[in-house]
Amino acid sequence: MFSLQTIFGSGKQFYELLDAAAVSAHDSAKALHRMLDPASNDKGLEEIKLARQRQREATNRISQALVDIFITPIEREDIEELRVALYKISKQVERFADRYTFAAHRLEGVDFAPRAAMLEKATQIVLDMVRELPRLKLETIKSLDDRLHAIETEADRLLLELYRELYSGDLDGARMFLLKEFFEILEKAIDRCRDAGAIVYQVALKNS
Repeated sequence: MFSLQTIFGSGKQFYELLDAAAVSAHDSAKALHRMLDPASNDKGLEEIKLARQRQREATNRISQALVDIFITPIEREDIEELRVALYKISKQVERFADRYTFAAHRLEGVDFAPRAAMLEKATQIVLDMVRELPRLKLETIKSLDDRLHAIETEADRLLLELYRELYSGDLDGARMFLLKEFFEILEKAIDRCRDAGAIVYQVALKNS
């Protein structure tokens, strides 16, 4: 028999699950940054896989809770959208890491660490925003969202500079393809952070 607590739910349960998903996304980004740091011998792939598994577990539990629980602390659609956005962050990180292990020998001299550092900062901001959900202080969330937007804007600018370099004709075709693919994966991961932040900000606006 379901208890009233199970049927009507508690905000704490959803907030804890979203927090766990955001922590996993941040952990995967941190591991990727260590993996790509030229001064580090940490391969990081195992940590990325473990973080990805933790996030799968958290997102599956969120999906099940949305089925089992009648009342949620914020709109169900917002919880689902945020769940998906957080899931996609670590998905892009894992995608990059898997491909990098096969192509690293073709990418000597390319430093992805600064871009990975931007992603790590973005996931930290997303985590901070998710942790603000129980309070829904619009001013605090807006400030975090502005910081996230600044990172995304800088990432877009750097990607345009990369395109300019790639299309200058100084690189061979294979290397050009690889650089474009890997930098676009990192860019997409930062975009997914922006998506998650936008959802939190919209929730704060609706509840302010």
